Amino acid sequence: MINFNRKSWVEGSEKTQFPIQNLPFGIYSTHSKTKRIGVAIGDNILDLQVLVEAKKINLPLSVVSNSFLNDYIALGKHVTNQIRLDIADFLDITNPSNAAINALDLMSEATLHLPIQIGDYTDFYSSKDHATNVGKMFRDPANALLPNWLHLPVGYHGRASSIVASGTSYHRPKGQTKPVETEPPIFGPSKRVDFELEMGFVIGKETQIGQTISTKNAEDYIFGLMLFNDLSARDIQQWEYVPLGPFLAKNFCSVVSPWVVTLEALDAFRVEGEVQNPQVLPYLSFDGLKNYDITLEVALTPENGQETVVSQSNFKYMYWNMCQQLAHHTVNGCNVRVGDMMASGTISGPEKHEFGSMLELAWKGTEPIQMNDGSTRTFMQDLDTCTIRGWGEKDGVRIGFGECKSTLLPAL
Repeated sequence: MINFNRKSWVEGSEKTQFPIQNLPFGIYSTHSKTKRIGVAIGDNILDLQVLVEAKKINLPLSVVSNSFLNDYIALGKHVTNQIRLDIADFLDITNPSNAAINALDLMSEATLHLPIQIGDYTDFYSSKDHATNVGKMFRDPANALLPNWLHLPVGYHGRASSIVASGTSYHRPKGQTKPVETEPPIFGPSKRVDFELEMGFVIGKETQIGQTISTKNAEDYIFGLMLFNDLSARDIQQWEYVPLGPFLAKNFCSVVSPWVVTLEALDAFRVEGEVQNPQVLPYLSFDGLKNYDITLEVALTPENGQETVVSQSNFKYMYWNMCQQLAHHTVNGCNVRVGDMMASGTISGPEKHEFGSMLELAWKGTEPIQMNDGSTRTFMQDLDTCTIRGWGEKDGVRIGFGECKSTLLPAL
């Protein structure tokens, strides 16, 4: 159980998204330090290499001085959960003398890097509201969901190499589009670049080919969660996706937040999900609370302009939960590896302000979004910055992920 009354000697940390109850893991460097594992606490980063050298935690130096979290995660939850508890004890307000060890770096003076070496990436399509909205726009409003959607967590294998850290800029993608139905396709920059509000989870334990993961033990294989922006080129996607699904429209760039928040830190935010009807097949059935009450928001900021929050949603709206996604992913014997990334798919709620993409918010370009500077958007414009934020909050304590931020540059 999370103790929401616990305090740290790190001044002001309880008022941030990184209190002692959170302690997410990431990779950082400074002007004088090479890449290494850090833990966010308040406005600071705790250097685990310093803690190892001071014999405050028991880990190999090679693990904490690594450029990725994979080797640390691979130690297993029986190790990493204990390390997180040891770090909490080190930071506890009852141990103020630990401040003298000088293990903190200011987050504002550090560079945050992609924390995971991602081997494989799978994107799901698990928000009922999002799938319904898309079905209404592009298929039959009366039968928006495809026949399989209520029976299994639809997903596809994506491109891991183009998943980047928060703060990365990317160029407007090019490809084929077919703006006029009766004319041949054309080639050029996408005119409909969109964000997709998602959560990603990191695999923390490997399986072998032929092995399956049940919904009952799926959480043993999930190390933690990150914010995820699965950027999309909607006009390229509309032309290319039949019959095999997304390709160039999705693989040009996806963005993750810098910190991996452990599943254990989010335990207090578990909630009921939507009742699944029709009843799922036995391998997808589950017990307990598998959805999470995590507030999500998306903001757009024009170049040198004012930020506008355009979407406010919640991770609790997922129809298919992470345990079901992982069980379905492996039911055929597909193996998973430490560092693999699974993304939720666009997260939309029932109300318009809760839609998780511009495709929905501007309803395929027919209802422009009003920006605070007086301009409008139907899709992202060059030099727009998209920022995704997320947090769970209880008893005045906020557990956050850091910002997932990226800027759209003109096409090359």
